[in-house]
Order: sequence, then C-alpha cells, then structure tokens
Amino acid sequence: MKKNFNIIIAAAVIMLAVACHKAENAKISAIVVHASKPITSDTLSGSVNGTLLSGKTYYFASNITVNGGDTLLMQAGTTLIALGDGLTYQTAPEIFVHGTFISLGTQAQPNYITISNAAALHAQAAAQNYTNVFQGWWGGIFAEPGPVTAQDPNPAGGDMIIKWTHLEFAGGPSGPDDDQVVYTPQGSPRWTIYFANITKNFVLEDSWIFGSKDDGMRLAGGHTDISRNTFELCGVASGEACNMKSGTVGDVDYNMVIGAATNAFKISDAGSTGTQCNINCYNNTIVNCGFRQSSASGHGGSIDFEKAAKGNAYNNMIVNCAVGLRVLGTADITNTVYNNQLFYGNDAALVSKFYASDGVGTTKPADIISTTPQANNPSFLGFDVNGFDYTKITPPVTANVQTPVTVMVGTSDFHILPTSPASGKGNVSFKSFNTVTSTGDYAPTVTTPGIDIGAYQSNGAGNQH
Repeated sequence: MKKNFNIIIAAAVIMLAVACHKAENAKISAIVVHASKPITSDTLSGSVNGTLLSGKTYYFASNITVNGGDTLLMQAGTTLIALGDGLTYQTAPEIFVHGTFISLGTQAQPNYITISNAAALHAQAAAQNYTNVFQGWWGGIFAEPGPVTAQDPNPAGGDMIIKWTHLEFAGGPSGPDDDQVVYTPQGSPRWTIYFANITKNFVLEDSWIFGSKDDGMRLAGGHTDISRNTFELCGVASGEACNMKSGTVGDVDYNMVIGAATNAFKISDAGSTGTQCNINCYNNTIVNCGFRQSSASGHGGSIDFEKAAKGNAYNNMIVNCAVGLRVLGTADITNTVYNNQLFYGNDAALVSKFYASDGVGTTKPADIISTTPQANNPSFLGFDVNGFDYTKITPPVTANVQTPVTVMVGTSDFHILPTSPASGKGNVSFKSFNTVTSTGDYAPTVTTPGIDIGAYQSNGAGNQH
C-alpha cells in the first residue's frame, strides 16, 4: 500500500483469520495503522499530507488539498470539523483530493467529518424543522486527478477509502476553485463526496451520509464498493443518495436509504469515459424516497438504470417510495437483470409505480409485489410503514411535510420479523463483483448476497447500524 504507512500485523495466522472473516460479515477487528507524518496542529489549511491522530479534533476554515502522490489518513476516533456557514463558496470550505484520502474509523471509534453545530441541526431535524439542515455548511470532498502540468503530465490521482465515518451537512455553493465542468453553473450545490478516478478504488462502508443539500455522493469512475452504509435526508429538492456515472463499476449492497429527495441509487453511463457503468445493486433497504424531487417528471424514488448503464438489482426492499424500480429504454436493457424485489406501498398511487411508468421494467417471477395497497407489509421490527398517510400528499413536497421518522432512521429498527414476506426470499445464486483492488486494511469487507430481502439479515450479517 502507500509507502507512507507501516502496517503492523501481529502474526500471519491472525491475518489469515481476519481475511476469512472479512468475506462473510462486517464485524472485524481493525489492523493497527501507525501514524506516518502525524499532524499535530489542530488547524488545517492549504496542502495537507500525513495522519490525523486518534482522539483528536481538527478544524479547517478554508479549502484544504491533498496533492497528487500525497495521502491524508484519519485514524479511528478522529473528528474533522469544517468551519463555515455555507452562504458563499468562500465560507463553505472543501477538501480537494488529488492524491489518496483514507478514513479508518471503526465500530467502536467512528470518525466524523462534520460541522461545529451538528448537534443542533440534528435536533432541529428531529423537531421537523429542516431549514438550516439543508444549508450546505461546507463544500464536501472532491476527488479527481490533479491538473496536467509540465512536472506531472499524467496525474493519476489516488484511492478514497472511507470506513465507519459520519459525513454530515455538506453542499455549499461551488466557486471558481471548483472544476467548472463538474459543477455547472458556478454556485450550484456541491456533493458530500465526488470521486472521479477511473483506474483507482472507491470504498465507502459502514458509514453515514446525512443532510446533504444535493446528491449525497456522485461517482464518475472507479473500482467501487459501497456497502452497509446509511443515507439519510439527502437532497433538499433534488439529488440522489448515490449517483453513479460512466466508469463506475462495482457493488452497492446492504445500504439503508431513507428520505432521499430523488432516487436512492441512480445508475447512468453519462459522461462517456469508455468504461460502461456497471453496478451490482443488491440487498438494500429503501424507504420513503422520491417525494422532494422538483422535476416535473417526478422520475425518482428508488433504483434507476438509464443512459446505456447496466447491472443487477436483486433482493432490494422498496417501501413507500414515489417511484419503484426504474429501468429506462435508454439503459443497456439486454445486460440489466433484476428480480427478487419486495415492493410495499400504503397508497394506490405508490402501488401503481412499483415499476416506473416511463420505463420498460416488468414484474419478475420472484418479486414480492401486489396491485393492492398495504399488501406484503415487510414487518419491520421497529418501524410502522403505515405511520405516514401518503394519500394526503402529491409530489413534489417540501421536507417540512415529511415527519422526521420518514426521512431519518432515528430510533427505528429495520430488521425484519421472522414472519416477514422478505424472510428467506433472497437470491444467493449470483456473486459480488468485488472489483476493488486495494488490500489489507484498505480492502472492502465484502458481504455476499443474503438469503433475506433487504439490508438487515436474520443471521446478523448485512448492515450493522
């Protein structure tokens, strides 16, 4: 891995045991990564390179940059706070990554990339006041190869590896420092994460994205693993939890998505990198998405294949979403396969769009689906799927129309009861793509397809939040 880091492994036997365990589920013990170039100042500015130390809190009030060839690593139990108000690009600091960015939180010691008033905004959202939640207080993390220069005519960029990390309240307006091709027009909201290194690795696992002004994240290339994360309240009036473009290839599995403005996952080959967008989307739980989409077409809600993209969609639970599975005729429909979805809608309008009316997707033999509202209740352990009356709203709506329980996990529990129609109905005959090439502690923890539909498995595997 990066020469900057000395990974100490206690014994070869332990390494082998951890490797075997990684293939099955998320409960692993992190290998100790010792600090190289420890960063001792609590204030970051300009170019940064080295290790943010466990137990410490760091701040940045202006843009910071990880240059090509450099690495910024956050040890477990690190907090990085953006100091901004999101009113202008100058006061919404951003993390530019032209090298490698690694955040190695653990279940016991998660990392945070957030803002100083995060606790107040969480409380505001819980009180059904979302005005400042969507302000976009900082600019997010922007990762792409650096500019071509005489010294570096072929900048390669680097990996982004994020584990057990909270990323919150991003989306401030873009400015002249941003890539003007990516953020058009200038001043448009930025995304919590943007990654565009087609030959490199992107791993987001066991993490949380909360309160993004637009897309929770957008990928424009990379070997990808997005596993066991929680996406809450992404997008004020548009935006997906995760928007994947041309060049993005990999697995999206065991994620919990609730309250996204548009889709949970948008899968599109837009961007024409020469590598077709190909996403293996399985065992996700998607609840109450698609209602804040301001587009007149009202086209979003759960999983969307379009614009020459291909992939799989299996074992996903789609509950009370404005639009269900959407497979457009513009997608690579010959190479897009799907089955074993559970659809639930507590209103006839939702039921009528289990498969999008503007798409070519059709009911499959192993789908759990009905034409009757409130049929096939997924039987969550701690969430009432009929607690919000969808007969009283017509999209688009503002967030204030949606109660906190419809857009945030809170105290809800999305495990399923043994009597759930999702129990034992998952398809396990396919495999994870497993395209990420990073190794050791920087490798993803791959969770194979589950026997139960949804992100939470009766055997304790899957999403660990």
